[in-house]
Amino acid sequence: MQNLAEEKGKRSIGRGFEACAFGWLTKTIRIVCEALVIAWCMLVIYYSNLPSANLRLALAGCFAGVAIWALWMSRARRALTIFVLLFTGVVGWWISILPSHHREWRPEVAVMPRATILGDHVRITGVRDFDYRGLTDFTVHYEEREVQLSHLKGLDFFVSYWSEGPVAHTFVSFIFDNVRPLTISIETRPELGEGFDPLASLFKQFELIYVVGDERDLVRVRTNYRKETVYLYHLNSSVESVRRLLFIYLDRINELADRPEFYHLLTNSCTINIIRYANAAGRRGAFDYRHLLNGFIDGYLYYSGRVNTTMPFEELRRRSQINEAAEAADDAPDFSDRIRKSLPAAR
Repeated sequence: MQNLAEEKGKRSIGRGFEACAFGWLTKTIRIVCEALVIAWCMLVIYYSNLPSANLRLALAGCFAGVAIWALWMSRARRALTIFVLLFTGVVGWWISILPSHHREWRPEVAVMPRATILGDHVRITGVRDFDYRGLTDFTVHYEEREVQLSHLKGLDFFVSYWSEGPVAHTFVSFIFDNVRPLTISIETRPELGEGFDPLASLFKQFELIYVVGDERDLVRVRTNYRKETVYLYHLNSSVESVRRLLFIYLDRINELADRPEFYHLLTNSCTINIIRYANAAGRRGAFDYRHLLNGFIDGYLYYSGRVNTTMPFEELRRRSQINEAAEAADDAPDFSDRIRKSLPAAR
């Protein structure tokens, strides 16, 4: 009997410990979730459309103070009601902030391109072809360009690094056998005096643009003036899938010209959209972490068989860096040919 009582006591203590641990875990999860909600609301307020940074900072701080009091300090039932009302107000404010085409844009993103498809011919306006003398010294030039779908023959993929690491910028060039490549880069649309901020891009700070341009502009400005490290890979996509992808890009270009959208680092950015459109064009493959950590995207392309795999990846990557060739070519009319001269073929 004594052993039975001791065993029951141990079980009771065990159940008590489990209940206590579960209670602490539940409370910890609740506090973390509440902290994340508070942080999100503070960032929404700070990155809102109010013109004064000091006012936005003060309002974010006031919200945090009231939220902490309501959720963690006050025992009054009305405190939770106050927080819910404040949170609802912030969400409503967030929803009311809309993208626009009417801002003082930087010249590099001042013109939204538009495409017209007439049978085999595609006419694109707003094609960027700046003449650069320095990073901020350039002649603005937008033009109209026409390509023929029957001359489309391939797709090239660029990976450009501000600094080598897990984050990069990616963009593509559609290759034709009778005209220069047509390059399309999915980017933020910053205003005058504005620069890119990854955190701000999560909170409706930048509109979205698909920059259509010549490689002597979109590639050369990165290799020769911004001094980014740029890699160029031939993709082994079929002509049919490349054509489908081009149509998707053209549709999106026109959609954005008609209706602005916000750029979002995680859901509406360069690599995420490239993968999304490749899926729509017939790509088969699951989501991969390198779609978000796009500094590793060339490794993904290699190990999924979408680029030349007849050599080790390290060798392919070394031979695919185009900075030296781009700097030597500079503003030569055959810039696109020269940066591809020593590249491994698509296989």
